Amino acid sequence: MSIFAGWTFFAPIAGLITGILAIGREPHSRTMAIWGIVLNAVMLAGSIIIALIAVIAGIAALPFLPFAFFW
Repeated sequence: MSIFAGWTFFAPIAGLITGILAIGREPHSRTMAIWGIVLNAVMLAGSIIIALIAVIAGIAALPFLPFAFFW
C-alpha cells in the first residue's frame, strides 16, 4: 500500500507504526512485518528527499536571491 500511497507522506508513517507493532504480535508474520517496515521506510525517505529538492528548487527560483548564493 505504501508504494501506491507513498506520496501522501502519512501512509508510510502509518505503515511504519503498524509494522513495528506487528513484529511483536505474531511470530509467523514477522517476515511480512519486516518487509512492511523496510518498504515504508524507503517510501518515507523518498518523499522527504523529493520534498527537500522541491523546497531547494523553489528557493533557488526566487527572483530576489541570486543563484550563486547557494553555491
